[in-house]
Amino acid sequence: MFIDKRFHNYSLRSVPKDLLSGLIVGVIAIPLGMAFAIASGVKPEYGIYTTIVAGILISLFGGSKYQIGGPTGAFIPILFGIVITYGYENLLIAGFLAGIILTLMGIFKLGSLIKWIPRPVTIGFTAGIAVTIFAGQIASFLGLTGIKKHEEFILNIKEIIVNLNSTNIYSLITAGICFITVILTPKVAPKVPGPLIGLMLSTLAATIFYPGHVATIGTAYGEISSTLPQLYIPNINLDIIIKLLKPAFVIAMLGGIESLLSAVVADGMTNSRHNSNKELIGQGIANMITPLFGGIPATGALARTATNIKNGAVSPFSGIIHGVVVLLVLLFFAPKASYIPLASMAPILMVVAWNMSERKVFAHILKTRSTDSLVLAVTFFLTVFINLTTAVEVGLVLSAILFVKRMSDVTKTSKALPNPEHRQGKVETGMVTDTHDCPQISIFNVEGPLFFGAAQTFEKTIMSTINYRPRILLLRMSKVPLMDMTGEAILTSIVNHFSKNGIVMISGLNVQPESVLKKTGLYETIGREHFFEHTGDAIHYGLTQINKNKCLGCKHFAFRECKKLSAAEAVDGGKAKLTATF
Repeated sequence: MFIDKRFHNYSLRSVPKDLLSGLIVGVIAIPLGMAFAIASGVKPEYGIYTTIVAGILISLFGGSKYQIGGPTGAFIPILFGIVITYGYENLLIAGFLAGIILTLMGIFKLGSLIKWIPRPVTIGFTAGIAVTIFAGQIASFLGLTGIKKHEEFILNIKEIIVNLNSTNIYSLITAGICFITVILTPKVAPKVPGPLIGLMLSTLAATIFYPGHVATIGTAYGEISSTLPQLYIPNINLDIIIKLLKPAFVIAMLGGIESLLSAVVADGMTNSRHNSNKELIGQGIANMITPLFGGIPATGALARTATNIKNGAVSPFSGIIHGVVVLLVLLFFAPKASYIPLASMAPILMVVAWNMSERKVFAHILKTRSTDSLVLAVTFFLTVFINLTTAVEVGLVLSAILFVKRMSDVTKTSKALPNPEHRQGKVETGMVTDTHDCPQISIFNVEGPLFFGAAQTFEKTIMSTINYRPRILLLRMSKVPLMDMTGEAILTSIVNHFSKNGIVMISGLNVQPESVLKKTGLYETIGREHFFEHTGDAIHYGLTQINKNKCLGCKHFAFRECKKLSAAEAVDGGKAKLTATF
């Protein structure tokens, strides 16, 4: 049903636009697919298979009109680590399991939960991934030999430093040609795919002027076959599932985040709206089927999706065309790709890393010198020096702790009294002094969420200031938006303690806290008659409940009635007339 909506108002006039955009994106996707596969530690053709299968399936079953799916740079550190630790075949199984997880997330409508991941965490790990990708291409850029690849960032940097003396000048020239071309092409001819032109020019230069002096895809991985991949059913059992469940979950989470972020950006560029749960299902289906053809995990590709939109795409048909274009290139031109130098692939990935680094947002958050800056820095450094899984886990926990701290700082409880200079006697904080307070009525302004992070401070403030046991405790809670069970438990403790000798009243209670109090029975314990919409009504009621004899001779004059109550003639059998308005 949703696929039909994505093709709403589609006509023959739309076909040429989708064909053109699909062709351009398909051409761009070919070198990227191979580069991402190589950087992930697998053969380049597996990146092409992923681009074809996942690209078509994500467009067919996804929830975005313009999303282009395939292998992406964000996956590189994760997939490389899995390949080193578990091997290529287990990477396919992990991708398959990730597809199941993504599909279940979509079915159970968990797509909206992705938005709860704090931005400093996503920017932190994205920048960290970008640094990892960039550093991982230095060896190929320089043509270094004797390099051993490691999962740890520090060890990889050490390998580069130790083997710097093996720098190949021909690789440097090749990489330089490709790099300059990729940088200049968008400025000279924005519609022309820079990565493809860079690959072609640098490959021609290496083949014509110094053949055999640089490592190529063919010398490193063998010739790329032009045949279609064979259907492969991995051997899955319970032990393998348990072993690969954690990496599969990481793939699913990162894939979900990347695809939905890309879909959100596409919405902003086209004034459209994607279906997040449908998108997760589409991503899940693609990642379940792609491994059966040897493909690596895939997700929404932001740069290719943006290119798709800029070139006039109007429906998911452009994404399908992009997969078909890559398929045709595989069938007719695949062997030619074997001549591409590895040094030509490095600049492409370096530019990808630079573009995905979110450097401006990263710098902006750091400049704020806030708790978000701390979360960003911790997530970034853990991504680079430990791994993405640890980085995201620590980043989320740290964000939650700091958020609770901020919320607890926002919640304030302070004594208040009517402002005598205000015409309507507005109740404000800062009115209470040693000589201006009511010994029988204590009013507290409670502001902010009453939850586990602030409940203890709330209790301490009240209990430490009412040790003289006033007759009435009035809590003004109109600025308490929510209350959790810890807040309710603390309030219950205060009510039980205070109700032995006095009355607890609450004014301005909001809907959510009221619902909590009614569910727990505290509402009835306090008494329905002790809840008031307006503070003035609560004070008026409270003054009828105090001991009038204790008012004789009192000079605090906290309320307008105090002057009459303080004078002897104001007492008339405890039935003095009250005239205050609040």
